[in-house]
Amino acid sequence: MPRVSPEKISYIEAVGRRKTSTARVRLSLSDKPQFVVNEKPFEEYVQEAAYQVVAKESLEKGSPDKSFAVSVLVYGGGPHSQAEAIRQGLARALVKMDPELRPNLKTLGFLTRDSRMRERKKFGLKRARRARQWRKR
Repeated sequence: MPRVSPEKISYIEAVGRRKTSTARVRLSLSDKPQFVVNEKPFEEYVQEAAYQVVAKESLEKGSPDKSFAVSVLVYGGGPHSQAEAIRQGLARALVKMDPELRPNLKTLGFLTRDSRMRERKKFGLKRARRARQWRKR
């Protein structure tokens, strides 16, 4: 995969997914770091500290020495799922910018798509597999 020079393109876009969450990430080099999720500041949108750590992990462990302007559109799923989708989208964008980061991010598991999804409800059942309670007498 050829290296994309940041001078030629204003930003790099990537998509991260987890369960039913999808995050469209735009990453660009910037003098002053900025992180926006759904047109809100990152700390305002992702309020739980643990989810903030999860979402920013790929930036901090991928290239901590550079400052980026990050814009994310995320939808679907819950807060934890959205945080992991953001993490995967950021990791994919970093790899597009610098392919030498790929082995490091791959061993950390940031490029792996967690495809586990909830099984759909079947007709005649209460949930996906839960049947009505049966009693003999």
